[in-house]
Amino acid sequence: MIDLQDITAIILAGGRGTRMGGVDKGMQNFNGTPLALHAALRLQIQQGGPLAEVMINANRNLAAYEAFGVPVWPDGLADYAGPLAGFLTGLERCETEWLLTVPCDTPLFPLDLAQRLAQSAAQGGAEIAMASAPEEDGQLRAQPVFCLLQRNLLESLVRFTQGGGRKIDQWTAQHKTVLVPFDAPGDDTRAFFNANTLAELHSLQQP
Repeated sequence: MIDLQDITAIILAGGRGTRMGGVDKGMQNFNGTPLALHAALRLQIQQGGPLAEVMINANRNLAAYEAFGVPVWPDGLADYAGPLAGFLTGLERCETEWLLTVPCDTPLFPLDLAQRLAQSAAQGGAEIAMASAPEEDGQLRAQPVFCLLQRNLLESLVRFTQGGGRKIDQWTAQHKTVLVPFDAPGDDTRAFFNANTLAELHSLQQP
């Protein structure tokens, strides 16, 4: 079993926000709270006990993110290299055995996310546990930005990104990965909907 105290979480807020018109996505309000802060608060009330630490990966407005009271780290890779750059930053800074990654733009992610990923990783003897969830067509699809990663994958990810790799699934395919379905009765069907536009963000605020 993996204790939640052995998990550090990182919120991925380092993107360009291109589809939102170039705004800093993590600073956009969701029900009156900046998305990145909302994600941090949601991580701090995960079922099964507190996580060891919550961090934010951001590349703009660092002082504003630091005001949320959690450590903030920019990408080590240049030119907005995508989510894997955030994974890399998290693994470099992580002091626990496991790192949980969540994007800032999916405000309804489950309150038992860490617990279920940890349980599946332990049961499967996996290096990576990745969420999967039903999309609008009802099909289960992997949600690769929601991952629980062993810290010792850092060296592998450094090699992959230094070789120009940027796609999460191409890297995770190199390691023992379990997909964890979030389609049980009672699971929120909107839990993994991400807001790529301000209109999508506003629609997620509706009850």
